[in-house]
Amino acid sequence: MEINIAKIAARQDGVITLAQLRHEIPARHRQRKLIEHGGLVRVAPGVYAINGSPDTYRRRLRSGLLSLGHDSWVSYEAAAQLHGLDRSRPDIVEFTVTRGRSVQCQPFTIHTSHRIPAIDRVEVDGLRCLSATRTVIDLAHARRSTARIEAAIDSAIRKGLSAPHTIATRLETLRGQGRWGCLLIQRLVVDSGGHSPLERRFLQICREAGLSRPLTQAIHRKGQRHIARVDFLFAAEAIVIEVSGQHGHSSPTERRRDAQRRNELQDLGRRVYEYTYADVTESPEMVRRTLLKRLCDENG
Repeated sequence: MEINIAKIAARQDGVITLAQLRHEIPARHRQRKLIEHGGLVRVAPGVYAINGSPDTYRRRLRSGLLSLGHDSWVSYEAAAQLHGLDRSRPDIVEFTVTRGRSVQCQPFTIHTSHRIPAIDRVEVDGLRCLSATRTVIDLAHARRSTARIEAAIDSAIRKGLSAPHTIATRLETLRGQGRWGCLLIQRLVVDSGGHSPLERRFLQICREAGLSRPLTQAIHRKGQRHIARVDFLFAAEAIVIEVSGQHGHSSPTERRRDAQRRNELQDLGRRVYEYTYADVTESPEMVRRTLLKRLCDENG
């Protein structure tokens, strides 16, 4: 293998473009020798992989971007996986290109868009990609399930890759283009921001009760020391609400940590209450009633 070819491929997840090959090896017979003798294997139009290099997910994404050229981005489920959004699948390779371009037949899924403004373009681990906000909207446009869209929204917000206001603002622009799925996102983003479907359900109970939205994943410190990250904080009332999953913490060590955490939060002047999975999912009216009482009691 030509040393310069190997170096270029090493920087590009094991692949090289035909244009790069021709630049490094101008002689056509040497190019053909590398390809015909199996040193290089075609993986996409105009893109070759070093024979024996691992067929990784990143290599497939890189191959598509190199084959499609600069006006192409990892998108939809592939972008969700690259951003690390919940319920992403590591086996789907999808790209978006600007509409009207002539694209050769690809071994990947290709979407087109009228235009891709700068606000939707990011780079993730050295790969051109559509933003998490745009990805959420695209997944809805692709008619993914409600649970899938909820997971994408909540994890994008949790990871700091988007925010409810950001999604809503971008949605207004794309809505004008008649994009399917906008109404679904508008409905789902209202109760977004929790770490789990259980937390999303609690936010829905708060909204339906007419309560102000609590802070989610609020960090508490004492001086420089981290004490806790709580599920919900009603800051004006100094009330912390935690929602526990179906299994909760059952070991002695976990229960001891929970008790210490609760005590330290109370030392900071917080009143701490907990609702279980069964409370939130099976007895939402009880949650609403007790929550309203506790908040009203604190307000006098």
